[in-house]
Amino acid sequence: MKLNVLDINGKANGTIEVSDEIFGAEYNEALIHQVVVAQLANKRQGTKSTLTRTEVRGGGIKPWRQKGTGRARQGSIRAPQWRHGGVVFAPKPRDFSKKINKKMRTQAFKSAISQKLRQDELFVVDKLELAEAKTRLMAKVCEGLDAGKKALFVIAGENENVVRATKNLADAAVTGADILSVYDLVAANKVYLTVDAIKAIEEVNA
Repeated sequence: MKLNVLDINGKANGTIEVSDEIFGAEYNEALIHQVVVAQLANKRQGTKSTLTRTEVRGGGIKPWRQKGTGRARQGSIRAPQWRHGGVVFAPKPRDFSKKINKKMRTQAFKSAISQKLRQDELFVVDKLELAEAKTRLMAKVCEGLDAGKKALFVIAGENENVVRATKNLADAAVTGADILSVYDLVAANKVYLTVDAIKAIEEVNA
């Protein structure tokens, strides 16, 4: 399979041959969904915690006698119906992580990136380099490539200027080819891969 290569101004700059196995995989929506759910779950810290009625300080004595006061019977001022009382079914720290087999994750990645290509939402850029780490320079690149909103630029190796220049852009993000995930692909409206990033992706997912 051959893909057109663009320069940072959006003009054609040759072609590149890519792997049919990676960029021509069959679309599997169920598998992509399963992997995305797992990846989002694995990002959760799971550190939320509140106190139950047994953990709130105080309330050891019965606030008033059982009968004869005309008020409803109460056993503790730390019961859930009281102000400053405990929480019913209080959330506690837990592990939300889900295990995904390597083969499943790899196949979901191939399916997602192939679907982006079929929907004309994946583009190849010959290289992505900036003279300075300036937001206006990266904004100009986005304009030249007609990136629009929620654009994802995938690079290979370290590129401090590009990373820093993109941080202040609300509609663009940069990630490395070695850490590109299925969720990254699904969440982006347009994906721009550098030539080096494609080579890195093919090596990782071979």
